[in-house]
Amino acid sequence: MSDILPVGEAVEVIVDWIDETFGWLLDWITTVMDMLVSGFQDGMAAVPPLILIVIFAFIAWFLTKKNIKIALLTLFGLLFIYLLELWSETILTLALVITSAVVTLAIAIPLGILASRSQTVDTALRPVLDLMQTMPSFVYLIPAVIFFGLGNVPGMIATIIFAMPPAIRLTNLGIRQVPVELIEVSEAFGATGWQKLIKVQLPVAMPTIMAGVNQCIMLALSMTVIAAMIGAAGLGLNVLMGIQRVDIGGGFEAGLCIVIIAIILDRITQNVISTGQDQK
Repeated sequence: MSDILPVGEAVEVIVDWIDETFGWLLDWITTVMDMLVSGFQDGMAAVPPLILIVIFAFIAWFLTKKNIKIALLTLFGLLFIYLLELWSETILTLALVITSAVVTLAIAIPLGILASRSQTVDTALRPVLDLMQTMPSFVYLIPAVIFFGLGNVPGMIATIIFAMPPAIRLTNLGIRQVPVELIEVSEAFGATGWQKLIKVQLPVAMPTIMAGVNQCIMLALSMTVIAAMIGAAGLGLNVLMGIQRVDIGGGFEAGLCIVIIAIILDRITQNVISTGQDQK
């Protein structure tokens, strides 16, 4: 650390203060996040793999308005992963991605709604989001490790921060792009602020919001390998071990599984977006 400009010492003091003051909160967050990912993982692991694959294919078919192509892509893609004997790692990766995406959207969508309704909030959030989107993804690992140690939870925390900006921005954008005429009509019928939001703005903005959901899921999945550097398990860890051990075959198989999951999730969310735009 520099003696002339002791930035590192100042950071250590701040970190120690946060640990002493908010240690209970960090422990609570760790417990809740661990329970969420364990719940998703245990729930999926309790179902026989082949049955679960069929269930996922049916869910894809249902969400995409009976699109048989995407349902078959899901069926054969997951079956291919099962035959590679990487099913347990895939289940954990899905649990991490689902948990991270759910928590991210639970924070990002309300913030996007708030930013769309308040210019002050929008102005305050914009530089923060710019910083979050321009910062290298590896930098997110540092505070996650400092406050949450090693394991799945710090990996999810880093993923949540990394995946949040596009969901906030697109929610804000979608609501702001709702035609003024629709707002005026709802006001003419005596709609309250909440009624305008729930019955007019959110339904019209849903395709744009779903685009943010798509980006959130893709970014969460892209962090699986990076998060493995701080102890997050799953397919990302297999890729990382393949790199460290120069195990080309093992690393390629795990990476291919990540690509398959990404394609499946992207096709499902993109189809939902296009369906919403057609209805609009």
